Amino acid sequence: MKLRLGHSPDPDDAFMFWALAKDLVDCEGLEFEHVLEDIETLNQRAERGELEITALSVHAYAYLHDRYVLLPHGASMGDGYGPLFVARRPMTVDALRAARIAVPGLRTSAYLAARLVLGEFNAVVVPFDRIMDAVRDGDVDAGLLIHEGQLTYAEAGLHEVLNLGVWWRDQTEGLPLPLGVNVVRRDLPRDVIQRVTRVLERSIRHGLEHRAPAVRHAMRWGRGLETSLADRFIGMYVNDLTLDLGARGRAGIVEFLRRGHAAGLVPGPLQLEFAAG
Repeated sequence: MKLRLGHSPDPDDAFMFWALAKDLVDCEGLEFEHVLEDIETLNQRAERGELEITALSVHAYAYLHDRYVLLPHGASMGDGYGPLFVARRPMTVDALRAARIAVPGLRTSAYLAARLVLGEFNAVVVPFDRIMDAVRDGDVDAGLLIHEGQLTYAEAGLHEVLNLGVWWRDQTEGLPLPLGVNVVRRDLPRDVIQRVTRVLERSIRHGLEHRAPAVRHAMRWGRGLETSLADRFIGMYVNDLTLDLGARGRAGIVEFLRRGHAAGLVPGPLQLEFAAG
């Protein structure tokens, strides 16, 4: 059975799915077509139900829980770090409220976290890999960085204004900030969903247990990162919480969506449902 698997063209997702791409783990009779798109495009494709399995922003999941079920494996969590507001010159958080801010998409979790901090603000949607350029070139006053830009912004001469992962940790007494999750379409047969869950966990585990070759594979999507920096970035977003969200990761998702609903920013309240392997 062939299933479309959507994920972002960046090092952490490439690391997670290296074993699948190279047929290094038992896929239990499933065949995967890898669909590489930025997270906002994946969010939009999920709204149309186009992908059987996909990475999805936790923010977007609030609108799609009736179509997709959460997988306990493959989540991206900001554990004391996360999306960053940056600017060309030092800026206060209060100043952000009046700024034009480049964001990677209006259904991204970074944007929802930003709304929880700032309330309504002047957001300009820019592809995630062009946000630093937009800030540096003066097209916007500030930018909200995801992916490896969180580690490389200083090289572009930009200044950190606020780290949303740090803000969230302080607000929640240490919960991780949920950013992305993997989901599977509910209309698939139950046994297929169970196999998908097991295979994805197997792929992530294989990468963590064979780190060096997995990192080498992921470097194809490193966008100029040195190996050591790419390895650091991968470690931020592929770790024990990725292998299994556990109680702490699930609590982070519940609290994030609860606060989003309380602020009137997402529908709810939601009862989260996870697929079982």
